[in-house]
Amino acid sequence: MPSKRILFISNGHGEDNHTSHVIQTLRQLCPSIEMAAMPIVGEGKAYRSLDIPIIGPTQTMPSGGFFYMKRLYLLKDFQSGLIGLTWRQLQAVLQYAPNCDLIMATGDFVSQTFAYLTKRPFVSFISCLSALYEGRLRLNPLLWHDLNSSRCLTVFTKDSHTAYDLQRQGLTKAQLAGIPALDRLIPSGKDLHLKEYERAIALLPGSRMPEAARNFCLLLQLVVEIAKVMPESGLQFRAALIPSLMEQLDDIAKSQGWQLTQGILTYSPPGNSRDESPIVEVRCYSDAFSDILCYSTLVIGMAGLAVEQAVAIGKPIIQIPGEGPQFTYQFAEAQTRLLGVSAQTIGTKPATPEILKQAAKRVVETLQDSDYLAKCKENGPERFGPPGASEKIARFLLNSLGETE
Repeated sequence: MPSKRILFISNGHGEDNHTSHVIQTLRQLCPSIEMAAMPIVGEGKAYRSLDIPIIGPTQTMPSGGFFYMKRLYLLKDFQSGLIGLTWRQLQAVLQYAPNCDLIMATGDFVSQTFAYLTKRPFVSFISCLSALYEGRLRLNPLLWHDLNSSRCLTVFTKDSHTAYDLQRQGLTKAQLAGIPALDRLIPSGKDLHLKEYERAIALLPGSRMPEAARNFCLLLQLVVEIAKVMPESGLQFRAALIPSLMEQLDDIAKSQGWQLTQGILTYSPPGNSRDESPIVEVRCYSDAFSDILCYSTLVIGMAGLAVEQAVAIGKPIIQIPGEGPQFTYQFAEAQTRLLGVSAQTIGTKPATPEILKQAAKRVVETLQDSDYLAKCKENGPERFGPPGASEKIARFLLNSLGETE
């Protein structure tokens, strides 16, 4: 009997990431299933790292998929050939889909419409849409039509509020999935050299270069400010960086006045003699994301999905806006609405020295507020549900195919 085939369509880096976790779980449950993907935004690195065939053209656009933040970004994308690229991607999907038994679309209107136009049965995961932003999810009429069609087998959501809201609006097939990446947010046993009596702070500058490098420079400036107001018990900093950012650490250290030795950044104020110990250090890792997140007491984040994962496991978040294109004040403010009480955004524009001082003060205040820390531990799981999203979605896909693992 020929093996079944699924095509995964996603429009966004976070969406690719969500889908990659579903794919890994599917492989474990039913290795015989054939899988292919069409990432509409970016190069599809999450799929390529799993050796999933990509069926159409890919290209990184100037906005990185965040053109809704600024019209100018959309104009730059148009100039870089966005319309032609999207048309060629759609043609590739329509050509490939007749050979597929099922489509899974992760993302918003674009990926869902691609799936609908294939005329194949599809499973929807509207991972980037949430009723938590406005209190009610207002889907555009075309997307509502796609999701209401009989070919759409179910609509998975990232948070419980959105599933409930859509059911109330009449989309009874909506159901909570959660965050697939949580299923693999398990410490690997990496030695982070943590001191037992100091609380750990995680630094997450994001994963899109060159923005992540700019963000990390801001985070280092913030760490210097925190060191000035740090409690006597001390704090320790661990940065979760992508490999290409690790490669730039030497340049970043020089530009910010830090010293780098084997992945450890140290800062001594100008005028400190060589005999005096540095006032603060940041240990950087490219292979310890789960460990850093799980063992930290607080997260300073300038990222999307990584910050959501931190909230989901009960961590408090301090956000400072950067220059973008992703992590601007608009993005941080919207994310605060999504994440609720767990996230605090300091400043309404790209972080200035004054905003960094405020953020440093807020970090220390937050760590001293045991009632607030307890609320964060409750808020995350309430919003995003327990781990298990990738298995829930994978089993639904298998059932839809008539496959049993």
